[in-house]
Amino acid sequence: MAAPDYEKVSLLGEQKASMQNVVKVLIAEDEPNALAGLAELISGWGYRTETARDGMEAWEKTQAWDPAIVVTDLKMPRMDGMGLLAKLAEGAEGLSANMAVVVLTAMGSIQLAVDAMKLGAYDFLQKPVDPTRLKTILANATKQRETAIELEVARRRLRESGVLGALVGSSRAMREIFTLIEQVAPSNVPVLITGESGTGKELVARTLHDLSPRKARPFVAVNCAAIPETLIESEVFGHEKGAFTGAVERRAGCFELAAGGTLLLDEIGEMPSGTQAKLLRVLEERKFRRLGARAEMDTDVRVLAAMNRDPQRAVKEGHLRPDLYYRLNVFNIAMPPLREHLDDLPPMVETMVNEMNQKHGRKVSGVAPSMLDRLMAYTWPGNARELRNTIERAVILCPDGAPLDAGHLPSGFGKDQSAMLQAADGSSITVRVGATVDEAERLLILRTLEATGQNKTRAAEILGVSLKTLHNKLKEYVRDQQEVRS
Repeated sequence: MAAPDYEKVSLLGEQKASMQNVVKVLIAEDEPNALAGLAELISGWGYRTETARDGMEAWEKTQAWDPAIVVTDLKMPRMDGMGLLAKLAEGAEGLSANMAVVVLTAMGSIQLAVDAMKLGAYDFLQKPVDPTRLKTILANATKQRETAIELEVARRRLRESGVLGALVGSSRAMREIFTLIEQVAPSNVPVLITGESGTGKELVARTLHDLSPRKARPFVAVNCAAIPETLIESEVFGHEKGAFTGAVERRAGCFELAAGGTLLLDEIGEMPSGTQAKLLRVLEERKFRRLGARAEMDTDVRVLAAMNRDPQRAVKEGHLRPDLYYRLNVFNIAMPPLREHLDDLPPMVETMVNEMNQKHGRKVSGVAPSMLDRLMAYTWPGNARELRNTIERAVILCPDGAPLDAGHLPSGFGKDQSAMLQAADGSSITVRVGATVDEAERLLILRTLEATGQNKTRAAEILGVSLKTLHNKLKEYVRDQQEVRS
C-alpha cells in the first residue's frame, strides 16, 4: 500500500508558526510508509510525535511518554486498535485522564469505528486520511484537553479558596452554583441565569464563557431593557444600509460580533415578542438574517440569557414567550441574593478590596472588625453590586496602609436603607384580605417609590425589576386612573 503524498499539504510557513505547540501525539500504525507519512504530516503542524508499529508497543509508550492524543489504526498485530482503546479506557495508573484517541479505519469498517466511539474514542477517520479533516480533529482535541485541564485547575482552586472565575464564596449555596457552572461550561447548551438585580448574573455568564472551549472568542453582553424596542432587533441581528430611516450604513449585530464565542442577552423578558420569535428561530436553525438583508447567515454562537424576575411568572404575564423559555431553560442557574449567604461576605470583601487597590492605585490593608460587623448586619437589597460600590467608595476614602473601618461607610449606612427595605419588603404594608396580586404589587411599588423619595432607579433595584419594567408599571397605573376618571 503506497503512502499518501502528505508532504504537499505541509506548508513551511505553517510549520514555523506552530513550532511552539508541544502537544504530544502518539501514532500507532503497522504499515511503515503510512506511519512515516502521518508522523511527518503531524510534526509539520507543530505537534511532538512518537510512533508505534502495533497496539502493544503503543500501549507501552503511552505509559512512558504520556501523550495528549493517540492516533491509532484499528487493525494491527499483537494488539489491535480496539484492544489498545480498551486498555486506555481502563484508566491504568500513570495515564492522563485527558487523553484523546482518534481511530483510523478502512472502508467498510464503520461499525468498528462506531464501537470504538462507544469505548471512548474521541473521533474516527476513514482511510485514506483526509489531512484537512485530521488537522481539524487534532486541533479540537487539543482545545478540549486544554479546557479540561483548566477546569480541573479551577476546581482545585475552588476547593482551596472558594473562588471560581470572578465569583467568590464557600457557602453551600455558592458551592452548588459553582458545581452547576463546572458541569455546563464545556457544553454549548443555552443557560438561563436568574436572580435579583446585582447578584452577579453577568459574572456567571463570563465564568461560563471563560471555562468553555469558546474562551478565546468574543464574549458579548447586551441589556435588552436598555435598548429601545424599535432598535433592539437591529442591535441583536444587525442591519443593511437603508433597512430603515437612519440606517446610513451596514451594521453588524451581536450575533456577528460574538461569532464563535458567547452572547449574553440580559433581561431577556424585556425583548419584544416579535424579536423573541426571531431569536427562537436562530437557536433552532443556527441561522439569522440582518434587517433588510435577503440572504441568511450561519452563526456559531452560544446563547446565554439572564433575567431578574421569575421566568415562569414572566411567561404567565406575557413578557417571555413560552417556546423561547423552554428553549433557553435547558439549564438554569439561579443566583441567591446576598442576604441568603452572608457567610460569603468576608471573602467577597477581601477580594473587592484587592481589586479596588489595584484599580485605584491604593494600599488599603484589609477591613477592621467594626466595619465587617456593620456590613454583616446589613440586608443588602442591591446585593453584590451594592456591596462593590460601598467597598469602592471606602477604599477611595481610606488612607494608604490603613484598614477600612466603619468611618469610611456612608453617613447613616444601614439605617435609612434598612428603613427603606422595611417599607419595600411588605413588613409595614397592610394589604386587605381579598386583594388581588396586582393590587398588592401596585401598593408595593408605590410604597417603595415613596420610601426612596421617588428615586426610580433605587426602587427598581430594591424591587428586583428592571427600570424599564418599573416605568411600564407606572404607565399602567396612570392609564388605569385615566380610565376611572373617564
